[in-house]
Amino acid sequence: RMKIMSNLIEYISNQESLFLPVLSDESVVWEKEKQFAIQAIQANDYLAKIANNNQASLQNAIVNIASIGISLNPALKHAYLVPRKGGVCLDLSYMGLLHLAQSSGVILWGQCKIVRANDTYQNQGLSKEPSHLSDTFGDRGEIVGAYCTVKTIDGDYLTEEMSIKEIFDIRARSEAFKKGNGPWKTDEGEMIRKTVVKRAYKYWPKCERLGSAIQMLNDNGEGIVSEKDVTPLVENPLQELGLLLVGKDENQYLPWLKVNKIEDLTEDQATAAVLILRKAR
Repeated sequence: RMKIMSNLIEYISNQESLFLPVLSDESVVWEKEKQFAIQAIQANDYLAKIANNNQASLQNAIVNIASIGISLNPALKHAYLVPRKGGVCLDLSYMGLLHLAQSSGVILWGQCKIVRANDTYQNQGLSKEPSHLSDTFGDRGEIVGAYCTVKTIDGDYLTEEMSIKEIFDIRARSEAFKKGNGPWKTDEGEMIRKTVVKRAYKYWPKCERLGSAIQMLNDNGEGIVSEKDVTPLVENPLQELGLLLVGKDENQYLPWLKVNKIEDLTEDQATAAVLILRKAR
């Protein structure tokens, strides 16, 4: 074991030349991430065994830390090195995904929570975050769903909600879950929240780092074999936007849309506005 650990420490230390050129966030520091990676390997014999047998996967995971711009700092609980499918993978928590969106300037803040049968939950539209009341120390009942709410840089609240059936339908596509193991078995609450965040981000402004992170998670087989795009189609976005604004003062929406008149919107901008207003109804 001593020799394996020594070899892995040397191997990790030699990755600086690959790490620095792809670094996307200057707050992620090589010397610190090197130590976090070594600590993770030293704390988990099985991870060390997998890393030793598949050093290329360890290298890829370390490079992904830099390219995505996330830290392995265990105090933050944003990202981890985990053994999966015979290799070492970089895994991100739902908090890590929200952190990427916030640090990239896509959102001001975000949260993701589980809703249980005895909770009182109400979506309050674009102007407020949802009302979610629960008896923290009492019997909250079975899980009935989860939601993710973010506040945009324009001050709007975007909330994505999923029933537990929708979440478990996605879980059912996990190859690891079908075999009786994997993160759905060991960290169900984390995976429920992460599933909602991964759907919610499709309605947020585009964020390359977050998109890359989610694609990496899916490629690593954490639970979704081929996640279909759940974004609803908008065949004629300008026409539908007009219908959604019938009976409303369009001028009140122009500052939010950042145009002088509705007709100035591009098709993509109109589509994004339609999707947000659909969810707010």
